Amino acid sequence: MRERLRFYFGEELIEIASCDPTLTLLDWLRLERRRTGSKEGCAEGDCGACTVVIGRLDGGRLRYEAINACIRFLLTLDGCHLLTVEHLKGTDGRLHPVQQAMVDCHGSQCGFCTPGFVMSLFALWLNEDRPSVARIEDALAGNLCRCTGYEPIIQAAQRLYERGDRANDRFALASPAMVKRLDALADGETLALADGSRRFFAPASVEALADLLSVYPEAVLVAGATDVGLWITKGMQQPATVIYLGRLDELRTISDQGGHLRIGAMVNHIDTRKALAELSPQLDELMRRFGGEQVRNAGTIGGNIANGSPIGDLPPALIALGATLVLRHGDEGRELPLENFFLDYRKQDRQPGEFVEAVLVPKLPEDALFHISKISKRFDEDISAVCGAFLLRWDAGGIITEARLAYGGMAGIPKRAAAAEAALLGQEWNGTSVAAAIAALPQDFTPLTDMRASAGYRLKVAGNLLRRFLIETSEPETETRVAGLLAEAAHG
Repeated sequence: MRERLRFYFGEELIEIASCDPTLTLLDWLRLERRRTGSKEGCAEGDCGACTVVIGRLDGGRLRYEAINACIRFLLTLDGCHLLTVEHLKGTDGRLHPVQQAMVDCHGSQCGFCTPGFVMSLFALWLNEDRPSVARIEDALAGNLCRCTGYEPIIQAAQRLYERGDRANDRFALASPAMVKRLDALADGETLALADGSRRFFAPASVEALADLLSVYPEAVLVAGATDVGLWITKGMQQPATVIYLGRLDELRTISDQGGHLRIGAMVNHIDTRKALAELSPQLDELMRRFGGEQVRNAGTIGGNIANGSPIGDLPPALIALGATLVLRHGDEGRELPLENFFLDYRKQDRQPGEFVEAVLVPKLPEDALFHISKISKRFDEDISAVCGAFLLRWDAGGIITEARLAYGGMAGIPKRAAAAEAALLGQEWNGTSVAAAIAALPQDFTPLTDMRASAGYRLKVAGNLLRRFLIETSEPETETRVAGLLAEAAHG
């Protein structure tokens, strides 16, 4: 094992031999390095004021991603390249094109959020050429401006691509050299650091992970830290042992296995979205609304499932599709239907020392109807009050032979609506059968009232989502989506 963290901070090689396992990157930047350009606005990955850009090796190339520093643990940066807003200005004092475009378009008002916006645009600049306005807005959805100054920032993004030269950007030109530096750090050793009695491990292979879990079966497994980070910043928890999964390239693969996709547990939401979008545009739209870009870069499909949240957006969709979970313990593995993984609130069928290895996602049958709806207080970057995912199949006579209705936010776990499904089976897909299914929903769920919605609202919405499904499949000319209504108003 290696007992020293190593990463590049701009051009500087950082080595750390002892550290609090859950020290956030933002606290390290501001308190230890005095890099105060990155701000703390929310400490929960919502506002984007702390956005930094992290480069990591991905199949031999350098992949840069915008990340929330407020919930990212410093020790997860092993073998990475970290860039903050302070790195953008040239050695001659000249602003980076992203910064200059913000100045030219008056994209900063009070200025608190500006460094985060700059870094999100910088990540977009490094990765994509001339994105559409819709793509720019999507990339900035994880950055909140308290002064509501989004329009000048979008204009700055457009001007950047009109005046800037991506091919000759100094960070692009330096990329081959940084690839060599990071490759030299990739020694295949498990990173092991301690701070008193608390421990941090970052295994470099699945076998090493299995060995660690046999010794520390109660360790907290960290994938993207998009939820675990809040345990630290909001819950003030101090887990004794943390095992970070971010160096396990074996769990980052996606493969097409004929009738289904096999998606490794550490595939982030950006890449998961690309894979699932090939199965259905409904899945593409669902995942576009997963947090902001920073959360989608860090969060993983395995973490979203293993976290066991009753309002996680992916489980209802995957349950409706009939997905299977692959679990591993040491050298042994097992598979089980995803819907059977969730037992009770924050309790899953995962034994001590066992971890999620992959998800098997069936492809949609040609004769299936599939639909997903997410209801939240904000359209972008918000947690569901209710999420519904539905799959129907029927015979040649139009009689429903299979119904899978899965909901999130309606119980302590993501769960199928068995009574509502039974009301649909053997019936035609029409208003009468939908009304019967809606009437059966109270047999399936007794939802809670909380800050996001009341129990009555949730039950009403759950039924209305079935009505929306019927309308969209039987009256396609009727507009039911917010995006479509907004586009119609803009052209009206």
